Amino acid sequence: MSFNPLEQRGIPLDRQVRNWRELNVEPIDPDRCDPYTRCRVITMNGIEVEAILFSHQLARHTADPEIKRQLARVRYIEAQQQKVVNWLLPGVSSVLETTIAYEQVAVDLTAWVARMEPDPYLQQAYQFGVLEDFDHLYRYANLYEMIEHRKAESIVDNLTEVMPGRPTRFHHRDAYDNVRDPYDRHAVNPLSKLHALTIMSAEQQTMNFYMNTGPTYMEPIARQLYQEIGLIEEEHVTHYESLVDPGETWWEQLVNHEYNECYLYYSFMEQESDPKVKAIWELHLNMELEHLRVACDLMRRHDGREPQEVLAPELPNVLTFEPNKQYLRELLATQMDLTTLGAGYVREAHERFEKMQEQIHGGEAPPSDRVMAGHDEMFGREYRVQSEGEHPDPAMREK
Repeated sequence: MSFNPLEQRGIPLDRQVRNWRELNVEPIDPDRCDPYTRCRVITMNGIEVEAILFSHQLARHTADPEIKRQLARVRYIEAQQQKVVNWLLPGVSSVLETTIAYEQVAVDLTAWVARMEPDPYLQQAYQFGVLEDFDHLYRYANLYEMIEHRKAESIVDNLTEVMPGRPTRFHHRDAYDNVRDPYDRHAVNPLSKLHALTIMSAEQQTMNFYMNTGPTYMEPIARQLYQEIGLIEEEHVTHYESLVDPGETWWEQLVNHEYNECYLYYSFMEQESDPKVKAIWELHLNMELEHLRVACDLMRRHDGREPQEVLAPELPNVLTFEPNKQYLRELLATQMDLTTLGAGYVREAHERFEKMQEQIHGGEAPPSDRVMAGHDEMFGREYRVQSEGEHPDPAMREK
């Protein structure tokens, strides 16, 4: 693939505003769509939300009214894009069904990034996080069968396995140990910047989703599980955002954001199976090419540098949603018992970890354990029968 977004011209900004009819997109059919189409929708919603929030933060840190106005013009279009993307999700899906799709995104997006990440330290960060999202998917699957009496496989379509990961009770760590070392912006592969921004944005959107939807359930165990996993998503956002070099200037970050949007819309356009959704990815790509051009002009004027100094000369291979079953099973077999210590990882529980476990659990079973007990009481069995390749020791699945 050879596609350099810096050399492409998109739709002029003054032609990008859409009317209500154009914004009123037809949602995907949850019973017939490719599950990875839904994953792409959820991912791009998170990317667009991050673009909007970043633009607001930049606007709040500049006194120049012309910069504020330029950011506002682009941000309004980003807000329209976010509405179109997020409104592709069907209203007939329950919050819990959407939650399971969010966790499918977290598992297969993070696993793919971990497989493709060229930096070993960054790769380890993604490998560590994905085993926790893997277990979140499993806990929500148990809750889904308890409340709605359906299997999560009906949503993920067996593209992503639903089985225990690193047990959720062990995801609660002292905040000190959630901060990783950042990459070096001068030496890192440009692809690593895109990976870090993508995963951070996706996890941030999941955190926001759980913060706002968790208390909408009536069932006490559902409210409690969302509260617990919502706290862990806060840890994950801290984990991933700390990978980004804080020395990047506002303008460097701005062009990285816009370049990443071009990369993802191009990637999803290339693999999308739904013609209507594919047309949206193509339209948004052509909008983002112009947003990138605007960001590059701002960088030249206010940072005194050429965007080519920090961006890849052409887009990397497309980011792909695909099954990662074997890769995840290898991680389960080798990294299940990891926890964090400072900016690194260890296999033994340490004083801060044990203290946090005692503080947060208070000697009681957390919601993630109680949902398992409730499922067993209701159905008289575990969520799924052990299959070939699954860890044979039940104690290790809960340890």
